[in-house]
Amino acid sequence: MIKKKSRIGRPLMWIVLIGWLLFALGPYIWMFLTSIKPTSELFARPMHYLPQHGTLAAYRELISTTPFLEFMEHSLLVAAFTAMFTLLLATPAGFSLSRHTFKGKKVVLSLLISSQFFPSILLVLALYPIMRSTGLIHTMSGLIVVYTAFVTPFTTWLMKGFFDGIPKDVDEAAKVDGCSEFEVIWYVLLPVLVPGLVAAGAYIVIFSWNEFLFALTFASNTGASTLPVGLNTFIGDYITRWDLLTAGGVVSAIPIVIFFMLIQKRLISGLTAGAVKS
Repeated sequence: MIKKKSRIGRPLMWIVLIGWLLFALGPYIWMFLTSIKPTSELFARPMHYLPQHGTLAAYRELISTTPFLEFMEHSLLVAAFTAMFTLLLATPAGFSLSRHTFKGKKVVLSLLISSQFFPSILLVLALYPIMRSTGLIHTMSGLIVVYTAFVTPFTTWLMKGFFDGIPKDVDEAAKVDGCSEFEVIWYVLLPVLVPGLVAAGAYIVIFSWNEFLFALTFASNTGASTLPVGLNTFIGDYITRWDLLTAGGVVSAIPIVIFFMLIQKRLISGLTAGAVKS
């Protein structure tokens, strides 16, 4: 009886797994198939699900006639600098919230997590006058400042959870050996927290790479536009360049896929660490 159940269960498990993969990857597969269709097939009736005459013309046009590579460069720079500045701010803040007790600590923690509850459009209304008066509007540096301000509270909460997962005895032993608090963080705790830093960095990079509202509002000119805003330019009032839009979507996914392939081991260990503790 047990053997019969196992024989039935394994094929069922594979069916469910393949079905879930098709559901999750289906939009990306459809996007790729659309990107390699010639223009004549995009609006053909009846519709062909598979390209009849596959072509890379959309990719050639995307690279040679549009500022797509410039948009990608902007996204890479914004994501990298946002991750760097946010981790520089959130790591010591998370350490302080984890290791020190002070009046109002619970209020600070509540404010950090509640800052994520407000719609982004409300922040746009508040930030736009500030950005304009400081000359940061339509610049990458301004977008980096906005992204850093937006993701630092939640990243601080994450880092506090990772620090909570390390026993305080480690700090005390290092201090007995003569380490200052900064040296405890730098030489003792950070090497242990590398998976946590990678997990927090992945959250920051994903947000910076995909965010659209702030980028459209504060950096909509060609000299500072990121990929989401750049791809939006292929959607016009009267026509949508589906070939360029889908080709751009495929190419823009490549850096993120490579990024996750490089960090996947540390990311998994970081996600299973103390990030859910408070």
